[in-house]
Amino acid sequence: MTLRTIESLGALRGKRVIVRCDLNVPLKDGQITDDGRVRASLPTLTALVAAGARVVVVSHLGRPDGKPNPTYSLAPVAARLAELLDSPVAFATDTVGDVATAVVDGLADGDVAVLENLRFNAGETSTSVDERVAFAAQLASLGDALVSDGFGVVHRKQASVYELAQALPSAAGLLIAAELDVLDRLTEKPEAPYTVVLGGSKVSDKLGVIGHLLPRVNSLLIGGGMLFTFLAAQGHKVGSSLLEADQLETVRGYLAEADRLGVKIVLPTDVVVASKFGADADIIVTAADGIEDTPFGASGLGLDIGPATAAVFADIIRTSKTVFWNGPMGVFELAPFAEGTRTVAAALTEVDGLSVVGGGDSAAAVRILGFNDDQFGHISTGGGASLEFLEGKRLPGLEVLGWA
Repeated sequence: MTLRTIESLGALRGKRVIVRCDLNVPLKDGQITDDGRVRASLPTLTALVAAGARVVVVSHLGRPDGKPNPTYSLAPVAARLAELLDSPVAFATDTVGDVATAVVDGLADGDVAVLENLRFNAGETSTSVDERVAFAAQLASLGDALVSDGFGVVHRKQASVYELAQALPSAAGLLIAAELDVLDRLTEKPEAPYTVVLGGSKVSDKLGVIGHLLPRVNSLLIGGGMLFTFLAAQGHKVGSSLLEADQLETVRGYLAEADRLGVKIVLPTDVVVASKFGADADIIVTAADGIEDTPFGASGLGLDIGPATAAVFADIIRTSKTVFWNGPMGVFELAPFAEGTRTVAAALTEVDGLSVVGGGDSAAAVRILGFNDDQFGHISTGGGASLEFLEGKRLPGLEVLGWA
Protein backbone atom coordinates (compact mmCIF):
# COMPACT_ATOMS: atom_id res chain seq x y z
CA MET A 1 0.00 0.00 0.00
CA THR A 2 1.09 3.57 -0.63
CA LEU A 3 0.37 6.75 1.25
CA ARG A 4 -2.95 8.30 0.28
CA THR A 5 -2.51 11.86 -0.98
CA ILE A 6 -4.86 14.83 -1.06
CA GLU A 7 -5.67 14.04 -4.70
CA SER A 8 -7.30 10.80 -3.56
CA LEU A 9 -10.04 12.84 -1.84
CA GLY A 10 -11.36 14.17 -5.16
CA ALA A 11 -12.86 17.62 -5.66
CA LEU A 12 -12.81 19.56 -2.38
CA ARG A 13 -14.67 22.76 -3.25
CA GLY A 14 -17.38 23.33 -0.68
CA LYS A 15 -16.27 20.40 1.47
CA ARG A 16 -15.35 20.79 5.13
CA VAL A 17 -11.79 19.47 5.36
CA ILE A 18 -10.36 18.91 8.83
CA VAL A 19 -6.58 19.35 8.80
CA ARG A 20 -4.71 17.74 11.68
CA CYS A 21 -1.65 19.96 12.01
CA ASP A 22 1.08 19.96 14.62
CA LEU A 23 0.99 23.53 15.90
CA ASN A 24 2.56 22.68 19.25
CA VAL A 25 4.69 25.81 19.34
CA PRO A 26 6.63 27.24 22.30
CA LEU A 27 4.90 30.14 24.02
CA LYS A 28 6.21 32.74 26.45
CA ASP A 29 3.81 35.21 28.06
CA GLY A 30 1.23 34.25 25.46
CA GLN A 31 3.57 34.98 22.54
CA ILE A 32 4.97 32.43 20.08
CA THR A 33 8.75 32.21 20.36
CA ASP A 34 9.27 29.87 17.37
CA ASP A 35 6.63 29.72 14.62
CA GLY A 36 8.44 27.07 12.56
CA ARG A 37 5.63 24.53 12.88
CA VAL A 38 3.01 27.09 11.90
CA ARG A 39 4.97 28.01 8.77
CA ALA A 40 5.49 24.33 7.96
CA SER A 41 1.71 23.88 7.79
CA LEU A 42 1.25 26.58 5.14
CA PRO A 43 1.77 24.56 1.91
CA THR A 44 -1.07 22.17 2.74
CA LEU A 45 -3.39 24.88 4.02
CA THR A 46 -2.84 27.17 1.03
CA ALA A 47 -3.38 24.24 -1.36
CA LEU A 48 -6.71 23.43 0.30
CA VAL A 49 -7.77 27.08 0.30
CA ALA A 50 -6.94 27.28 -3.42
CA ALA A 51 -9.05 24.16 -3.98
CA GLY A 52 -12.05 25.89 -2.40
CA ALA A 53 -12.20 23.70 0.70
CA ARG A 54 -13.64 24.95 3.96
CA VAL A 55 -10.57 24.37 6.10
CA VAL A 56 -10.90 23.35 9.76
CA VAL A 57 -7.52 23.26 11.49
CA VAL A 58 -7.10 21.13 14.61
CA SER A 59 -4.00 20.66 16.75
CA HIS A 60 -2.76 20.11 20.27
CA LEU A 61 -0.50 22.43 22.27
CA GLY A 62 1.32 21.40 25.42
CA ARG A 63 -0.05 19.03 28.06
CA PRO A 64 -3.25 20.49 29.53
CA ASP A 65 -4.28 17.11 30.97
CA GLY A 66 -7.63 16.75 29.23
CA LYS A 67 -9.28 19.95 30.44
CA PRO A 68 -9.34 23.61 29.31
CA ASN A 69 -6.36 25.67 30.40
CA PRO A 70 -5.87 29.18 28.97
CA THR A 71 -2.09 28.75 29.19
CA TYR A 72 -2.33 26.26 26.33
CA SER A 73 -4.88 28.04 24.15
CA LEU A 74 -4.35 27.97 20.39
CA ALA A 75 -5.61 31.56 20.09
CA PRO A 76 -2.08 32.99 19.53
CA VAL A 77 -1.49 30.33 16.88
CA ALA A 78 -4.70 31.25 15.05
CA ALA A 79 -3.62 34.89 15.07
CA ARG A 80 -0.18 34.04 13.68
CA LEU A 81 -1.70 31.80 11.03
CA ALA A 82 -3.91 34.68 9.88
CA GLU A 83 -0.81 36.85 9.50
CA LEU A 84 1.03 34.20 7.50
CA LEU A 85 -1.97 33.45 5.26
CA ASP A 86 -2.69 37.17 4.95
CA SER A 87 -6.38 36.47 5.40
CA PRO A 88 -8.84 36.16 8.30
CA VAL A 89 -8.80 32.96 10.36
CA ALA A 90 -11.80 32.23 12.54
CA PHE A 91 -11.14 30.82 16.01
CA ALA A 92 -13.45 28.56 18.00
CA THR A 93 -13.05 28.68 21.75
CA ASP A 94 -13.98 25.00 22.03
CA THR A 95 -13.15 21.90 20.00
CA VAL A 96 -16.38 19.97 19.47
CA GLY A 97 -18.95 22.15 21.24
CA ASP A 98 -21.52 24.69 20.13
CA VAL A 99 -18.94 27.37 19.29
CA ALA A 100 -16.93 25.03 17.06
CA THR A 101 -20.10 23.92 15.29
CA ALA A 102 -21.17 27.52 14.66
CA VAL A 103 -17.71 28.54 13.43
CA VAL A 104 -17.52 25.61 11.00
CA ASP A 105 -21.08 26.22 9.79
CA GLY A 106 -20.13 29.83 9.07
CA LEU A 107 -17.23 28.99 6.74
CA ALA A 108 -17.43 29.80 3.05
CA ASP A 109 -15.37 28.13 0.33
CA GLY A 110 -11.69 28.91 0.89
CA ASP A 111 -12.16 30.06 4.49
CA VAL A 112 -10.00 28.82 7.36
CA ALA A 113 -10.87 28.22 11.01
CA VAL A 114 -8.83 26.96 13.96
CA LEU A 115 -10.51 24.98 16.73
CA GLU A 116 -9.31 25.12 20.32
CA ASN A 117 -6.66 22.74 21.67
CA LEU A 118 -7.58 19.09 21.07
CA ARG A 119 -6.07 18.11 24.41
CA PHE A 120 -8.64 20.17 26.26
CA ASN A 121 -10.72 17.02 25.63
CA ALA A 122 -9.65 13.91 27.55
CA GLY A 123 -10.68 11.66 24.67
CA GLU A 124 -7.82 12.88 22.47
CA THR A 125 -5.06 11.08 24.37
CA SER A 126 -7.14 8.55 26.31
CA THR A 127 -5.76 5.04 26.70
CA SER A 128 -9.31 3.78 26.16
CA VAL A 129 -10.04 2.97 22.53
CA ASP A 130 -13.75 3.56 23.13
CA GLU A 131 -13.11 7.06 24.49
CA ARG A 132 -10.85 7.93 21.56
CA VAL A 133 -13.41 6.60 19.07
CA ALA A 134 -16.17 8.65 20.73
CA PHE A 135 -14.11 11.85 20.56
CA ALA A 136 -13.10 11.12 16.96
CA ALA A 137 -16.80 10.76 16.07
CA GLN A 138 -17.50 14.20 17.52
CA LEU A 139 -14.66 15.65 15.45
CA ALA A 140 -15.82 13.79 12.34
CA SER A 141 -19.23 15.46 12.58
CA LEU A 142 -17.48 18.75 11.78
CA GLY A 143 -15.89 17.55 8.54
CA ASP A 144 -16.34 15.72 5.28
CA ALA A 145 -12.71 14.61 4.98
CA LEU A 146 -9.45 14.59 6.95
CA VAL A 147 -6.03 15.70 5.80
CA SER A 148 -3.47 14.47 8.31
CA ASP A 149 -0.43 16.75 8.28
CA GLY A 150 0.88 16.71 11.85
CA PHE A 151 4.04 14.71 11.35
CA GLY A 152 5.12 15.32 14.94
CA VAL A 153 2.28 13.12 16.22
CA VAL A 154 2.11 10.27 13.69
CA HIS A 155 3.89 7.98 16.15
CA ARG A 156 0.98 8.39 18.59
CA LYS A 157 -2.30 6.47 18.47
CA GLN A 158 -4.47 9.45 19.40
CA ALA A 159 -8.05 10.24 18.42
CA SER A 160 -7.33 12.99 15.88
CA VAL A 161 -4.39 11.06 14.42
CA TYR A 162 -5.69 7.49 14.22
CA GLU A 163 -9.39 7.04 14.92
CA LEU A 164 -10.43 10.20 13.02
CA ALA A 165 -8.56 8.93 9.96
CA GLN A 166 -10.74 5.83 10.14
CA ALA A 167 -13.96 7.80 10.64
CA LEU A 168 -13.56 10.07 7.58
CA PRO A 169 -12.08 9.78 4.07
CA SER A 170 -8.48 10.60 4.88
CA ALA A 171 -5.17 11.41 3.23
CA ALA A 172 -1.72 12.74 4.08
CA GLY A 173 -0.88 16.40 3.67
CA LEU A 174 2.10 17.88 1.87
CA LEU A 175 4.20 18.21 5.03
CA ILE A 176 3.92 14.52 5.90
CA ALA A 177 4.75 13.61 2.30
CA ALA A 178 7.84 15.85 2.40
CA GLU A 179 8.98 14.43 5.75
CA LEU A 180 8.64 10.87 4.48
CA ASP A 181 10.56 11.66 1.31
CA VAL A 182 13.49 12.97 3.36
CA LEU A 183 13.40 10.10 5.87
CA ASP A 184 13.29 7.61 3.03
CA ARG A 185 16.45 9.20 1.61
CA LEU A 186 18.11 8.80 5.02
CA THR A 187 17.33 5.09 5.27
CA GLU A 188 17.18 3.76 1.70
CA LYS A 189 20.44 4.12 -0.23
CA PRO A 190 21.64 7.44 1.22
CA GLU A 191 24.44 9.10 -0.71
CA ALA A 192 27.83 8.52 0.91
CA PRO A 193 29.67 9.69 2.88
CA TYR A 194 26.74 9.50 5.31
CA THR A 195 27.18 11.09 8.73
CA VAL A 196 24.77 10.99 11.67
CA VAL A 197 25.26 13.49 14.49
CA LEU A 198 23.55 12.63 17.77
CA GLY A 199 23.33 14.74 20.90
CA GLY A 200 20.80 15.58 23.55
CA SER A 201 20.75 14.41 27.10
CA LYS A 202 20.16 10.67 27.12
CA VAL A 203 21.70 7.73 25.31
CA SER A 204 18.54 5.75 26.05
CA ASP A 205 16.52 8.09 23.80
CA LYS A 206 18.78 7.31 20.85
CA LEU A 207 19.60 3.59 21.25
CA GLY A 208 17.09 2.47 18.63
CA VAL A 209 18.39 4.99 16.10
CA ILE A 210 22.00 4.00 16.71
CA GLY A 211 21.19 0.32 16.29
CA HIS A 212 19.13 0.78 13.12
CA LEU A 213 21.47 3.26 11.39
CA LEU A 214 24.88 1.77 12.26
CA PRO A 215 24.86 -0.56 9.22
CA ARG A 216 23.91 2.39 6.98
CA VAL A 217 26.29 5.19 8.00
CA ASN A 218 29.96 5.98 7.56
CA SER A 219 30.42 8.19 10.63
CA LEU A 220 28.51 8.63 13.88
CA LEU A 221 29.37 11.76 15.87
CA ILE A 222 28.38 11.80 19.55
CA GLY A 223 27.84 14.99 21.57
CA GLY A 224 25.46 16.39 24.16
CA GLY A 225 24.83 14.85 27.55
CA MET A 226 24.88 11.36 26.05
CA LEU A 227 28.60 11.64 25.28
CA PHE A 228 29.48 11.09 28.93
CA THR A 229 27.93 7.64 28.97
CA PHE A 230 30.11 6.82 25.95
CA LEU A 231 33.20 8.18 27.72
CA ALA A 232 32.36 6.20 30.87
CA ALA A 233 31.92 3.08 28.74
CA GLN A 234 35.53 3.54 27.67
CA GLY A 235 36.63 3.74 31.29
CA HIS A 236 36.93 7.50 31.69
CA LYS A 237 35.75 9.44 34.73
CA VAL A 238 33.06 12.01 33.99
CA GLY A 239 32.68 13.91 37.26
CA SER A 240 29.11 15.01 37.92
CA SER A 241 28.20 15.00 34.23
CA LEU A 242 25.03 13.30 33.09
CA LEU A 243 25.57 9.53 33.12
CA GLU A 244 23.26 6.60 32.41
CA ALA A 245 25.13 3.84 34.20
CA ASP A 246 22.54 1.25 33.19
CA GLN A 247 23.42 1.82 29.52
CA LEU A 248 27.18 1.26 29.75
CA GLU A 249 27.12 -2.32 28.51
CA THR A 250 24.78 -1.43 25.66
CA VAL A 251 27.08 1.39 24.59
CA ARG A 252 30.10 -0.92 24.72
CA GLY A 253 28.18 -3.27 22.47
CA TYR A 254 27.55 -0.50 19.93
CA LEU A 255 31.20 0.53 20.00
CA ALA A 256 32.21 -3.05 19.24
CA GLU A 257 29.56 -3.37 16.51
CA ALA A 258 30.73 -0.13 14.88
CA ASP A 259 34.28 -1.44 14.86
CA ARG A 260 33.11 -4.66 13.25
CA LEU A 261 31.18 -2.75 10.57
CA GLY A 262 33.97 -0.28 9.89
CA VAL A 263 31.84 2.66 11.05
CA LYS A 264 33.66 5.55 12.71
CA ILE A 265 32.11 6.52 16.04
CA VAL A 266 33.72 9.89 16.75
CA LEU A 267 33.70 10.91 20.40
CA PRO A 268 34.79 14.29 21.79
CA THR A 269 38.46 14.78 22.59
CA ASP A 270 37.74 17.89 24.66
CA VAL A 271 34.74 19.17 26.62
CA VAL A 272 33.60 22.35 28.34
CA VAL A 273 33.40 21.67 32.07
CA ALA A 274 31.55 23.96 34.50
CA SER A 275 31.65 24.43 38.24
CA LYS A 276 27.84 24.33 38.33
CA PHE A 277 24.80 24.40 36.04
CA GLY A 278 24.28 28.04 35.11
CA ALA A 279 25.38 30.81 32.75
CA ASP A 280 27.46 32.36 35.55
CA ALA A 281 29.44 29.19 36.27
CA ASP A 282 33.22 29.04 36.15
CA ILE A 283 34.21 27.05 33.07
CA ILE A 284 37.28 25.35 31.70
CA VAL A 285 38.02 23.41 28.52
CA THR A 286 39.73 20.13 29.26
CA ALA A 287 40.57 16.84 27.61
CA ALA A 288 37.63 14.44 27.51
CA ASP A 289 39.58 11.94 29.60
CA GLY A 290 40.58 14.58 32.17
CA ILE A 291 37.25 15.91 33.44
CA GLU A 292 38.06 15.16 37.08
CA ASP A 293 41.57 16.60 36.72
CA THR A 294 40.21 20.15 36.56
CA PRO A 295 40.02 22.41 39.65
CA PHE A 296 36.36 21.34 39.95
CA GLY A 297 37.37 17.72 40.53
CA ALA A 298 34.56 15.19 40.75
CA SER A 299 31.94 17.95 40.99
CA GLY A 300 32.73 19.26 37.50
CA LEU A 301 29.87 19.20 34.97
CA GLY A 302 30.47 18.64 31.28
CA LEU A 303 28.01 20.93 29.46
CA ASP A 304 29.31 21.19 25.88
CA ILE A 305 31.75 19.66 23.44
CA GLY A 306 35.04 21.51 23.27
CA PRO A 307 36.32 23.68 20.40
CA ALA A 308 38.74 21.07 19.05
CA THR A 309 35.97 18.47 18.92
CA ALA A 310 33.59 20.96 17.31
CA ALA A 311 36.17 21.65 14.59
CA VAL A 312 36.62 17.92 13.89
CA PHE A 313 32.86 17.38 13.78
CA ALA A 314 32.48 20.33 11.39
CA ASP A 315 35.11 18.95 9.02
CA ILE A 316 33.42 15.55 8.87
CA ILE A 317 30.01 17.14 8.33
CA ARG A 318 31.18 19.49 5.58
CA THR A 319 32.75 16.65 3.60
CA SER A 320 29.65 14.43 3.84
CA LYS A 321 26.96 14.05 1.18
CA THR A 322 24.20 13.07 3.61
CA VAL A 323 23.94 14.36 7.20
CA PHE A 324 21.25 13.74 9.81
CA TRP A 325 21.54 15.67 13.07
CA ASN A 326 19.37 15.14 16.15
CA GLY A 327 20.15 16.63 19.54
CA PRO A 328 22.21 19.67 20.57
CA MET A 329 25.89 19.33 21.43
CA GLY A 330 25.53 21.12 24.75
CA VAL A 331 23.23 23.28 26.85
CA PHE A 332 22.79 25.72 23.98
CA GLU A 333 20.21 27.81 25.87
CA LEU A 334 23.08 29.11 28.03
CA ALA A 335 25.61 31.20 26.07
CA PRO A 336 28.81 29.65 27.53
CA PHE A 337 27.69 26.21 26.32
CA ALA A 338 26.25 27.05 22.88
CA GLU A 339 29.36 27.05 20.70
CA GLY A 340 29.44 23.32 19.99
CA THR A 341 25.87 23.38 18.73
CA ARG A 342 26.50 26.58 16.77
CA THR A 343 29.55 25.07 15.05
CA VAL A 344 27.70 21.89 14.08
CA ALA A 345 24.74 23.89 12.75
CA ALA A 346 27.02 26.13 10.70
CA ALA A 347 28.73 23.10 9.19
CA LEU A 348 25.37 21.64 8.15
CA THR A 349 24.67 24.79 6.13
CA GLU A 350 27.77 24.01 4.05
CA VAL A 351 26.90 20.42 3.14
CA ASP A 352 26.95 19.77 -0.60
CA GLY A 353 24.14 17.24 -0.43
CA LEU A 354 21.27 16.49 1.94
CA SER A 355 21.42 18.09 5.40
CA VAL A 356 18.60 17.25 7.80
CA VAL A 357 17.95 18.81 11.20
CA GLY A 358 15.92 16.25 13.12
CA GLY A 359 13.31 18.42 14.81
CA GLY A 360 12.74 18.95 18.52
CA ASP A 361 15.57 20.68 20.39
CA SER A 362 17.77 20.68 17.29
CA ALA A 363 15.22 22.70 15.30
CA ALA A 364 14.78 25.08 18.22
CA ALA A 365 18.53 25.46 18.56
CA VAL A 366 19.22 26.49 14.97
CA ARG A 367 16.56 29.18 15.14
CA ILE A 368 17.58 30.45 18.58
CA LEU A 369 21.18 30.64 17.37
CA GLY A 370 20.18 32.78 14.39
CA PHE A 371 20.11 30.37 11.46
CA ASN A 372 17.37 30.44 8.82
CA ASP A 373 15.38 27.36 7.84
CA ASP A 374 16.38 27.69 4.19
CA GLN A 375 20.05 27.25 5.10
CA PHE A 376 19.39 23.54 5.63
CA GLY A 377 18.11 20.86 3.30
CA HIS A 378 15.28 20.02 5.67
CA ILE A 379 14.22 20.81 9.23
CA SER A 380 11.91 18.13 10.54
CA THR A 381 8.80 19.10 12.49
CA GLY A 382 8.75 15.82 14.40
CA GLY A 383 11.65 14.94 16.67
CA GLY A 384 10.11 11.84 18.26
CA ALA A 385 8.38 10.73 15.07
CA SER A 386 11.59 11.13 13.05
CA LEU A 387 13.55 9.07 15.55
CA GLU A 388 10.98 6.28 15.65
CA PHE A 389 10.90 6.16 11.84
CA LEU A 390 14.71 5.94 11.79
CA GLU A 391 14.52 3.15 14.36
CA GLY A 392 12.46 1.18 11.85
CA LYS A 393 9.29 1.31 13.96
CA ARG A 394 5.80 1.25 12.48
CA LEU A 395 3.98 4.54 13.01
CA PRO A 396 0.19 4.21 13.50
CA GLY A 397 -0.59 7.69 12.16
CA LEU A 398 1.05 6.73 8.85
CA GLU A 399 -0.27 3.18 8.63
CA VAL A 400 -3.85 4.44 8.91
CA LEU A 401 -3.13 6.57 5.81
CA GLY A 402 -2.01 3.55 3.80
CA TRP A 403 1.73 3.68 4.51
CA ALA A 404 3.23 0.22 4.69
